[in-house]
Amino acid sequence: MKEKGSNLTLPLLALRGVVVFPNGIINIEVARPKSIAAILHAEEIKTNKKQAMKIFLVTQKNIADFTPKQEDLFEIGTVCTIKHFIKISDGVFKLTAVGDFKAKIVKFCSNDDNKNFYKAEVVRVPERTSIKTSEKLQVLIRSIKKQFMQYCSTVKSVNKELNFLIEGEQNPLKLFTILAEITPLKFNLKQQLLEESSLTKKLHLLLEFLVQELDIAILERKMMEKIESRIDRNQRDYFLREQAKVIKEELGEDDIGSNDCALYMEKILKIKNISEESKKKLVNEARQLERMPELSHEACVVTNYLDKVLKLPWDISTKEKINLKVATATLNKNHYGLKKIKERILENLAVRSFNPKINGQILCLVGPPGVGKSSIAKSIAGAIGRKFVRISLGGISDETDITGHKKTYIGAMPGRIIEGLIRAGARNPLILLDEIDKIGTSYKGDPSAALLEVLDSEQNNEFFDNYINLPFDLSKCFFVATANSVSTISSPLLNRMELIELSSYTIEEKFHIVKSHLWPKQVKNHGLSNEKIIISDDAIYEIIEGYTKEAGVRKLERVLASLLRKAAKQLLSNKTNEIKFKKSNLTEFLGARKYLSETISKTDEIGLVNGLAWTSVGGELMQIEAGIMDGKGKIQLTGNLGDVMKESASTAISFVRSVAEKYHISSDFHKNKDIHIHIPEGAVPKDGPSAGVALAVAVVSALSKKPIRHDIAMTGEISLRGRDLAIGGLKEKAIAAYKSGVRTVLIPQDNLQDLDEIDDIVKNAVKFIPCKTADQVLEYALIDNDNKSKKQEAN
Repeated sequence: MKEKGSNLTLPLLALRGVVVFPNGIINIEVARPKSIAAILHAEEIKTNKKQAMKIFLVTQKNIADFTPKQEDLFEIGTVCTIKHFIKISDGVFKLTAVGDFKAKIVKFCSNDDNKNFYKAEVVRVPERTSIKTSEKLQVLIRSIKKQFMQYCSTVKSVNKELNFLIEGEQNPLKLFTILAEITPLKFNLKQQLLEESSLTKKLHLLLEFLVQELDIAILERKMMEKIESRIDRNQRDYFLREQAKVIKEELGEDDIGSNDCALYMEKILKIKNISEESKKKLVNEARQLERMPELSHEACVVTNYLDKVLKLPWDISTKEKINLKVATATLNKNHYGLKKIKERILENLAVRSFNPKINGQILCLVGPPGVGKSSIAKSIAGAIGRKFVRISLGGISDETDITGHKKTYIGAMPGRIIEGLIRAGARNPLILLDEIDKIGTSYKGDPSAALLEVLDSEQNNEFFDNYINLPFDLSKCFFVATANSVSTISSPLLNRMELIELSSYTIEEKFHIVKSHLWPKQVKNHGLSNEKIIISDDAIYEIIEGYTKEAGVRKLERVLASLLRKAAKQLLSNKTNEIKFKKSNLTEFLGARKYLSETISKTDEIGLVNGLAWTSVGGELMQIEAGIMDGKGKIQLTGNLGDVMKESASTAISFVRSVAEKYHISSDFHKNKDIHIHIPEGAVPKDGPSAGVALAVAVVSALSKKPIRHDIAMTGEISLRGRDLAIGGLKEKAIAAYKSGVRTVLIPQDNLQDLDEIDDIVKNAVKFIPCKTADQVLEYALIDNDNKSKKQEAN
């Protein structure tokens, strides 16, 4: 800041639409580069000369000008002291300043600093701010206050506290400053108030401007009242139109809304299997249509709701016909094998034939993919004469998929249960809840919790869907669920279902399924005939063992389809009349064999034992190898083993240390021998405790140099004291042993009752020997002169 006599040279900040008064406070946002540079220069002067930050604020004549020139600015402005200047975002600053005195621009100054901002020489403009107290002044002040209060009551935009402040203010200068700042006058009118030097004239001008603003505010208010009255008139017209509808109805004249209402009322009153309370609710919904405009959103919501409710099969039921001979024939025709499963289903149907009113029949078919769970449910529906509905639950994580949405929501719809009943067209269908173990959870709720009411025979007679908003009886439905594993199903939900386990198919079962079902089906689907396409039995066995590896037959069916596609192409291209598939020519159509047969070793070897494992696609033979090297007692486990299997290996080695003397093993082998245990197919993760006994046998064999019988397989969890503990998946493991050529399987004593679940074809080919301890397993498995009698017993 430079002084020249009474003149001041200050950085200039041009304001758009804002006027600053002496003693007034201004809070504005600054974004123009010239304005920011001017403020920064004022701050630099403050730092160098240690004085207050002064700046000259003047209003520009046209608020649209981004870079105003000298002629675009008013001559009169206000010298201000900057109190705060802070950055609030990129390129935007907030300025707080207080007006000191009014000043006039003398001339614009050149900017020697080469900085892009305005600088001006200004001179203070004297003002007459003192007024003698008189009656005229009191009348003037009172008039100003009165006009301002009327203005506030008209626009209702000023708070009451400010009204009290103005009402109590008696100082004319302070009153002027407050009103000039808060009154929403145009900036050119405020500039007139600033340029006026006499306080008396300032007050007269302010009163004049307040009168003008009050007139404008009153006019705006009258316009708003007219608009509101028109809105009221529209509402009045709406009621008159509704009255006209009633008059038309009394006169017997046609009315679309009334006809719709009458049609809905007729349908509602015909429903029998519904409570009076529910019927009353539906009648009220139908009557609402009479009071709604035909094309309004509310009318569409009610219409869609009534259409959906009336589609529900309230009174429609299919007559159940249970004939065990027909049911048996249907199941045998559609499914090969599955003897235990069919027997359990027939038992259920037999009970229903004696007591048709029995409710709460909820079965859960559990088994690997592709074993026919869904098709069994469809066969049950066909055998008893019920409608069949499949509801896929895999991947759903929203509770409203089961319970539906409130009908008032946009896009609302019922849950999958109600939609399934509408598709079935009967209130007692067989509903298949497919993939119930694949239900997820999210912030939208837990669908499995919503299913608790659906599958509870004590509650589902009044199932409540949010969209239908009425109780519906689900107790007549026959629910069948399917799952690959029960581990992911919640305990309360699992408790409501009766589990029926389906195991993987044996090679013989797959062979018969192909011969009786899959091959004829695919031949028909491809438009071919059995006269042109022939497949031999050995080719079927080769496809099952060499090109598929699964518990079910889904992939097997795809391979057969691929074979027939290639055959169809060859028939057209070569114009041959017949193609015969044999084991010897399969590679021409399907390529090289993809899977090697799981076969046992041909010789008895040291440290090599046949274990049995359960996988998601069935059982599997798992050979375990143990090697002993000189070392420092290091134990190495390889083959992508999980934590549980690693713990089983540690337990097995501790057991071996406890029986080392019995098998002529050095007692300090854990100090000077390294043990390496490996399970082949290292890329495949393996886990579980059922290999514990096999691990112990492999280590004992490797340390004692005694071979292990190659024709024996084993399974069982080992304890620290050498007990052979029960395991799961015995049926799948037995099938794996059978397919691999094993003829003797050592199982835990506690799994003896599980043999009833194993198919006769497997039990006839494989001998199962129960063992209580790992010592008994070692006696059967190790080849030694001391246990010849055990070997003979195993044979």
